[in-house]
Amino acid sequence: MAGWNTLSYLPPDSLLQASSRGIFIRVFGNTHGLKANQVKRLERLGRRSVPANRLVSQELARELTEISREIRRQTGVLVDRRGDVTHVMVGTPSSIEMPEWGRMRAGSGRLRGLRCVHTHLGTEALTRDDLTDLAVLRFDAMISIQAQEDGLPGLAYTAALMPENDQGTGIQELDPTAPARLDLDFQDWIRALEEELARTSQTRKVGSGERAILVVVTAGRSREDTDYSTEELRELARSAGVDVIDVMVQNRRRPDPKTVVGAGKLQDLLIGCFQSDVDLVIFDDDLSAAQARNLAERLELRVIDRTQLILDIFAQHAKTRDGKLQVELAQLKYVLPRLSQRDTSLSRLGGGIGGRGPGEQKLEIDRRRVRERVARLERDLKNLQRQREHRRSRRTRRGLPVLSIVGYTNAGKSTLLRALTQKDVHIEDKMFATLDPASRRLRFPRDQEVIITDTVGFIRNLPPDLVAAFKATLEELREAKLFLHVVDASNPDIERHMKAVRGVLADIGLDATPELLVFNKIDRLPAGDGAQLAAEHHAVPVSALHSTGLAEVLERAEEMLDGPIVFDGEEPFLARGGQR
Repeated sequence: MAGWNTLSYLPPDSLLQASSRGIFIRVFGNTHGLKANQVKRLERLGRRSVPANRLVSQELARELTEISREIRRQTGVLVDRRGDVTHVMVGTPSSIEMPEWGRMRAGSGRLRGLRCVHTHLGTEALTRDDLTDLAVLRFDAMISIQAQEDGLPGLAYTAALMPENDQGTGIQELDPTAPARLDLDFQDWIRALEEELARTSQTRKVGSGERAILVVVTAGRSREDTDYSTEELRELARSAGVDVIDVMVQNRRRPDPKTVVGAGKLQDLLIGCFQSDVDLVIFDDDLSAAQARNLAERLELRVIDRTQLILDIFAQHAKTRDGKLQVELAQLKYVLPRLSQRDTSLSRLGGGIGGRGPGEQKLEIDRRRVRERVARLERDLKNLQRQREHRRSRRTRRGLPVLSIVGYTNAGKSTLLRALTQKDVHIEDKMFATLDPASRRLRFPRDQEVIITDTVGFIRNLPPDLVAAFKATLEELREAKLFLHVVDASNPDIERHMKAVRGVLADIGLDATPELLVFNKIDRLPAGDGAQLAAEHHAVPVSALHSTGLAEVLERAEEMLDGPIVFDGEEPFLARGGQR
């Protein structure tokens, strides 16, 4: 069978023609070069029927193989559950074309109500393209019959969808046998299969969020870097409330410019999506507008990238007016260049005759409205920025120094703020659980008072639009005299996390601000390992959850606010990054 992504489809209005006998079914596909009597033989296949309780009859199989050998092309039919042939197809020696009958995807837990019976000129069994079409079009069954040199049918290979099993295949294949020996009761078999598919689908939806498959392309990265990206994408999906069903990784030197993954991997993804009944596909790579459109058309599912996923998490967690405005601004800036690709109904607009008019006007109106909304949001955020600057100036007049807690997302910053100040702060074991900044007063052991602020967590490759939208919030960091750089000591990628945080601070011009490294979550490490790891990085080991190590944090922070301190001839806390 031709792959789903390479099939050429014929217009649905040419599927059926009336005839004096009721319904006359046209032949679709590669009829070029066939003789008139060969076309008539193919047309007569449309008058065939199969007993309702049989997958295929010996008579139909023989007619298919005889004409297939005569014209040296694959031939096939689609048969409904009454046993009537509804479509006749002819292809090439190695593939067959499918007609289009509208929206391809069947309902959740339902099958198409059609089975495909076609020939193979060689001795191959069901191909990957056959299984792809089975999964994508949700046929009742896919049957390929070997057309032997003498025109007689050889072995018949049969496959059908099934509820996803422990191996995750989702496809059952019957033992190859002669068509006459396919003696299972088709009606009972298909009824039981569809009931099981529906039951599995209902079970999945109870108490679960959206289901997704994650896709990662190595793009020349090392195995270690790829594993890191994959686990982080999985954690982001969890924070967004998504159930990750599977992770698909492809080793490629660079992403495919059209579909990110290659044609073979895209077919595997198609099968996986329809077998697992997922709601969306999440790519680790940022998708261009064309890539997003191509993938959505091929998969017939929502397709998003890492940036969209992060924006969605931010939208879920934004509580204040500032946060909501900033998230909306970032989302609109991301959507604007992709607006022309979002609605498939506008895909016909290519300019020239037939390409002008209301459709183009609607597109321009949508773009203008988005631009106007972006301008409005930017004005509102500037006003809020001025209000924050006024609040900061009042704090400055009071002479209270500011400490800002920074760090990778989900490192435990909010937990540390709550432990230090004994004030109620929202905490959750998810990435970007804290979006809106929080400020509290903190008294040091020697009665010095400071303002300590919690900020949004950082992440590698933070979307530029998000950084721009949150510029006003990040401005809060500029008045900080000291950064408490919180690191999740239990995470194996602490070096990457510290580098990502310092990279964001450098991008906004704050790499000169002193930092105090705080290695959090040492309670998750074996006894003594946390203290040793912290000592190697000149950090303070703490467990914010259990309030251990906090006294040393306050002592070190107070000393650093009073002036530089020296440990064994080094300056561990006032220096940064590679200068340490």
